[in-house]
Amino acid sequence: MNIVLLADHRKHELLVNFCIAYSQILKHHDMYSLFNTSRLIRDASRLDVISLSTEISGSIDQLASRAMYNEVDAVIYLRDPMLDTYDAPNALLRACDTNSIPVATNIATAEVLVLALDRGDLDWRELIR
Repeated sequence: MNIVLLADHRKHELLVNFCIAYSQILKHHDMYSLFNTSRLIRDASRLDVISLSTEISGSIDQLASRAMYNEVDAVIYLRDPMLDTYDAPNALLRACDTNSIPVATNIATAEVLVLALDRGDLDWRELIR
């Protein structure tokens, strides 16, 4: 499975700790993230995370394009509701909604999503690709 790992600035540490806690599950999947986030995850958890450009809007658009072509199977995007841009339209989230790609935007749904991956509940995504 191809999993996107993103976090708003104040949620980076939470994402890193999440990846450490679930590294035994995540290591079986291909993971993508922005350059700085992937470096933080790699350094802390030793997971292999593929890095994308550090420019956030271009990377979000790139991930949205991948999602539109069903090259993404799940997204964990820990968002900060205190940001002014929280309610702004996001191309990645829109692409996920369009293509029925599961998205976790907080730690509780991220945990449910990773446990579902481990149980095989998202194996149907393989049929779409």
